[in-house]
Amino acid sequence: MEERTKEQEFLIKQEDKPALAQSSPKQVRLAISAFYFMQGVCFASWASRIPTFKASMGLNDAELGSILFALPAGQIITMFFSAKLTTHFGSKKMLRATAPLYAIALTFLALATTGWQLAAFLVLFGITGNLCNIALNTQGVAGENYYGKPIMSSFHGAWSIGNLTGALIALGLVNLKLGMYTHFWMIALISLTNVLFNAKKLLNYNKPDIVVEKTKFFTMPQGILVLLGVIAFCSMATEGTMFDWSAIYFEDVVKLPHNKAIVGYASFMFMMASGRFMGVYLIGKFGRKNLLQISGAIISLGMALAVIFPYLITAIFGFMLIGLGVSSIVPMVYSIAGNNKKVPAGKAITMVSSIGYFAFLFGPPLIGYISQLSSLRYSFGIISVFGMLIIFLVTKIREIN
Repeated sequence: MEERTKEQEFLIKQEDKPALAQSSPKQVRLAISAFYFMQGVCFASWASRIPTFKASMGLNDAELGSILFALPAGQIITMFFSAKLTTHFGSKKMLRATAPLYAIALTFLALATTGWQLAAFLVLFGITGNLCNIALNTQGVAGENYYGKPIMSSFHGAWSIGNLTGALIALGLVNLKLGMYTHFWMIALISLTNVLFNAKKLLNYNKPDIVVEKTKFFTMPQGILVLLGVIAFCSMATEGTMFDWSAIYFEDVVKLPHNKAIVGYASFMFMMASGRFMGVYLIGKFGRKNLLQISGAIISLGMALAVIFPYLITAIFGFMLIGLGVSSIVPMVYSIAGNNKKVPAGKAITMVSSIGYFAFLFGPPLIGYISQLSSLRYSFGIISVFGMLIIFLVTKIREIN
């Protein structure tokens, strides 16, 4: 047997199983990044088409907000057993199964002609998305440990680059007047190709050599995981608002034409991606605790700028600040949770994300209801409070270093 390098000797904590690495650390990093990238492309393909669904179905803000419940509802449905499946089958096998399902579920959205059909397909999209997400983030923690450096933010950066790419593809196809069904199948085929080429390079696992103490089917998060979950909630509520409402904000408030309204979403995603690729440097310079607080302040500043001055340049700059602010929060929170000493990474990430995903469940619909009662500007202003809450919560966690 060949002698392993020092990097290959890192124990992969999640699932309590040692790594079987058939690829070099760099190859593993690229393969994991490719899966993050394609998941981002798939999600952006849906998010960038939301104004089209709203217009074609004649939905008002409240009706759209109600339909948007469906996607996070699907994610929540699987939250309680996704960690069990990932721990049992391994994140590699789960990704090989769920990444294709997620891509195919995207194509179903284009078949919806009524609100209830769109909601039903969004539930399916959420179910497959969460199963893929937990497996992917578990594989991401494994890849970070295997690589030997804090690269989790770069994985999420790949997701953001995929999101930006998906938004730009949609912008081009909308202007070319290409049908949504053809658009979504193009993305699905690219995603399936990625699975064929990169799944074999992911980290695999032996069966555990130790007897793992049996745990309850679902364990409520405690201590630091609760606080990390609430921080994730604040960040993901902001992200969810940007994902679902940024294009509509630029269309209804900034008054851009429908075929150009995606520029708001794209500007947010550009800085979100850039911030995540700078994450390793920023963590080294400021430390996780300071960076989390700085990020919260930037979120509030960006949101306030876009709301107080709803003009093209100021709104774009505000959305870019919001993207920079949220960029490193979730990767840092997942990395802190996944490397704790008391709970296996897959379960720890699920505990934290189970709190965070409630932001996706309640955040975007709440925006729609508040907007219907008052205005979209006012509802966006309320979201700025989450940045200040992040600053406060970080001061309560001593374990962040």
